[in-house]
Amino acid sequence: MAIVRSVFIWICFVPAAILNGGLREHVLNGILGERLALPLSGILLSGFIFLITWFLFPRMGAFSKKDCFKTGLLWMFMTVLFEFASGLAQGCAFAELLAAYNPATGNLWILVVLSTLLSPVIAGMKKGRKAGV
Repeated sequence: MAIVRSVFIWICFVPAAILNGGLREHVLNGILGERLALPLSGILLSGFIFLITWFLFPRMGAFSKKDCFKTGLLWMFMTVLFEFASGLAQGCAFAELLAAYNPATGNLWILVVLSTLLSPVIAGMKKGRKAGV
């Protein structure tokens, strides 16, 4: 049940990602250019995901280490599914969506996906230290 509750935290990632994309398109691209704005945007979104998780995940109740990892897997799956579904709905080619996973293109989306996977594990360790577990 706790893993299902954690979906509410993942939902907080969606507006953070949309705002981050707007920041990249309307501010960072103009200041830094797309070549630098794209990787910076990936780093920023990863940080936002981590901060959201750090503050909200421990408030969701008790999670075992296994539950933290399962939560990360669920969030990662939901993130990839959401990205592909929204990208395809907007008319992006499947190959274009896959290219986002290649950091050599300057896109650090893979960092965002890994942050989504690992944030509940790291936040769960914080909770465990606080509880003396």
